[in-house]
Amino acid sequence: MIEIRIIDAAHKQDINIPNEPFALFGRMIPSYINEQWNYDVVHFGKDEICEMIFPDENYDYDIMLENSVFVGAYDGEKCVALAILQDSWNKYMYLYDLKVSKSYRCKGIASALIDKAKEICKEKNYHGLYTQGQDNNLAACEFYIKAGFHIGGFDSNVYKGTRQEGKSDIIFYMDC
Repeated sequence: MIEIRIIDAAHKQDINIPNEPFALFGRMIPSYINEQWNYDVVHFGKDEICEMIFPDENYDYDIMLENSVFVGAYDGEKCVALAILQDSWNKYMYLYDLKVSKSYRCKGIASALIDKAKEICKEKNYHGLYTQGQDNNLAACEFYIKAGFHIGGFDSNVYKGTRQEGKSDIIFYMDC
């Protein structure tokens, strides 16, 4: 049984669970018309589908603890998923990272982490959560929408001049 809990100093190594590959199979294309966000979805052709993996972050628990809350999903004593929440200047707490080990995906663990994040937001008197997802990480974008987030912004410049050029970030918000 999976247990969702705050990661304390005794388990601080658990915040560095490794990143694992995920499929890139489409793109979410947001639009903002008449002060309303909408989106379309484009699925890639078979020859365009690929996998991506983010580099491991090597987070420093002691440094980040000043403005972060670490939430883990545990199978026994093994951390299989992570959410990092960070304090923010606005009324929305920032979901800095959300990842689930590949063999534990599609089992409701990310949703359970979001539920815990909402509890933490309320305890800290935030209005809600916000995060970002790359437009070509359709699985993540669709997860955020299904979890109750809505599109609140779009950044088409963030990756210019980098190896990620051609991608954009969609900013997602959720009220708690």
